[in-house]
Amino acid sequence: MIQNGEKLPDISFQLLAKGGMQNPTTSDLFAGKRVVLFAVPGAFTPTCSEAHLPGYVVNADKLKAKGVDSIICLAVNDAFVMNAWGKAQNADEIIMLADGNGAFTKAIGLDMDTGTFGGIRSQRYSMLVDDGVVKQLNVEQPKQFEVSKAEVMLGWL
Repeated sequence: MIQNGEKLPDISFQLLAKGGMQNPTTSDLFAGKRVVLFAVPGAFTPTCSEAHLPGYVVNADKLKAKGVDSIICLAVNDAFVMNAWGKAQNADEIIMLADGNGAFTKAIGLDMDTGTFGGIRSQRYSMLVDDGVVKQLNVEQPKQFEVSKAEVMLGWL
């Protein structure tokens, strides 16, 4: 698993934005920026939709006021699902990033196999990244939602 002080791997993602489908890389998203990244096991799932993403939506202005350039929500889902989920959650200030094949999630060692539920998914976590380097990583224990909340990230800032 990636650790504090380590650089994120260079991976391409999928992002459905106003201009259509894009494939930003880790460098595009993190180079020269202070970014809060949080990951969820799946879009439209209960804890993710009722608490995790909404916490970041509500606290986006507070996070940005503390020097965060962007907030990214990542899931091992496709870009169309992530875009629809973002719209359904009014997540206008959040980059809804698709790690469609789980390449990034696997590369940082935060993947999990959920079997018939959905196959390979991301563990639930949040991280503060400064210029591509992990400054603070908060990984949840299975079936927990405590350390990756927006409020906890605000405390780290």
